[in-house]
Amino acid sequence: MEHAGEPVPGRYYGSGAGATPFLREVAARASARATTRRTRIVATIGPASDSPETIAAMAAAGMDVARIPLAHGSIDEAIARVRRVREAAPEVGVLADLPGPKIRSSPFREGGVMLVADAEVRLVPGSRLESSSAQTIGIALDEVAAGLEQGDTVALGDGGVSLEVVRREGDAAIARVLNGGHVQGRPGVTVPSSRVQLATPTKDDLARLEALVAEGVELIAVSFVRSAADMLAVRSAVGDASTMLVAKIETADAITDLDAILAVADAVMVARGDLGVRVPLEDVPHHQKRIIRSGVRYGRPVITATQMLESMITSPVPTRAEVTDVANAVLDGTSAVMLSGETAIGHDPTRVVATMARIVSRTEQDFDYLHWGANLGVQEVAGDASSPARITAAITGAAWRAAIEQDASAIIACTRSGATARVISRFRPSMPIVAATPSLRTVRQLSMSWGVDALLVRESTSTDDIVWFAVKRAVEEGYAKPGDVVVVLAGSPNEPEPVTDTLRIVRVS
Repeated sequence: MEHAGEPVPGRYYGSGAGATPFLREVAARASARATTRRTRIVATIGPASDSPETIAAMAAAGMDVARIPLAHGSIDEAIARVRRVREAAPEVGVLADLPGPKIRSSPFREGGVMLVADAEVRLVPGSRLESSSAQTIGIALDEVAAGLEQGDTVALGDGGVSLEVVRREGDAAIARVLNGGHVQGRPGVTVPSSRVQLATPTKDDLARLEALVAEGVELIAVSFVRSAADMLAVRSAVGDASTMLVAKIETADAITDLDAILAVADAVMVARGDLGVRVPLEDVPHHQKRIIRSGVRYGRPVITATQMLESMITSPVPTRAEVTDVANAVLDGTSAVMLSGETAIGHDPTRVVATMARIVSRTEQDFDYLHWGANLGVQEVAGDASSPARITAAITGAAWRAAIEQDASAIIACTRSGATARVISRFRPSMPIVAATPSLRTVRQLSMSWGVDALLVRESTSTDDIVWFAVKRAVEEGYAKPGDVVVVLAGSPNEPEPVTDTLRIVRVS
């Protein structure tokens, strides 16, 4: 292999009339190259997808990350699910989702119940009630039921079913059903924020964290984040800096503090279900676009979640509106799309994953790879100009431009933690991003990152060796062939503070 030399002078990679011929040329190459799915699929593991056979089938259909929710069942059951995923699909990343301070109802009987509009329902402390019915619903946090007052609105689940408190009778609040519907399991209960003050993380979350970290879970989602301080509290409790923390944006406070949260989180989730009952419903699409755009600019993977293909819980095909919703999230630049009930309790989890993969792959044929990164800079990255993060941001920007100029077959990010690959991913390049890493944990964590294919490589003690073995491995896996040009990002393995400060343009010989 030899250096390909400096980028060709005079080529233009921004926008403008003078760039039109080159832009068309690169766009054509990008369209031909975009044959593999870049946007990731997160699928929730639940009763319908718990078996090793189903997990393996979902991975084969396109599941990149398995989400393990902890809101239902014990921590021991969750750890058992993690181990089943490890056994059945070792290449898949695991995202453990902490329940946080979410208020839930007492469980409804199997199959659930139908709440009818205008019917009256008693809301009582959950400690008094073993199971909920259409006539009486227990609220797991006793003080919430005790504190409800006339005129308060109570939402169940994702807000499709809502009630209004009309009077009190002893320790029960009597509510009228405003919007009826089917409820099952232990749906979340949303009440006016003035009725309850809950902290993130909860004591139960902290107890679960210890077991999750000990199990080596790659990603942990933090529910009901309100501020950067909540994420810092979880980080302090985790202790292990290699565990990626995902901030779930589902409160109005989190929207207000979004930039500060992005600065300290490793990834974010647009949790549209709970967000939609805490902010005006018509604002949710606009918050989604802002969260995606901001998260990508900070180099953070962004997951778009909730009701993406919800009709497929019972139907073999999604609605046209759901297909459009998924496509729009992809075109907005989301890193991953998430399936919840569709795979946790749906009738055909593997079919749902395969359907999502087809929608995503078709949408990516029309993704605007060329212009996405043209306006990105390093100003969103925390730290001063000489900080490792800012240097890495600057060098990845140069790599993106060099890859376009040289029509590179791939961008190869040599990385131990995955940070370099995540930062170059924000430019959404048309060519593959190959992350060469000696860490299996990093391979699994990068399964969340847009467009990144992670390869295990041997440990190296010099930058030259790191580059050599990374390119060799990429060639072996078919990302480049003799005569192709690849752009390689690397740093010194011996620096006390890791930084990506080396950019090489290599011609494969």
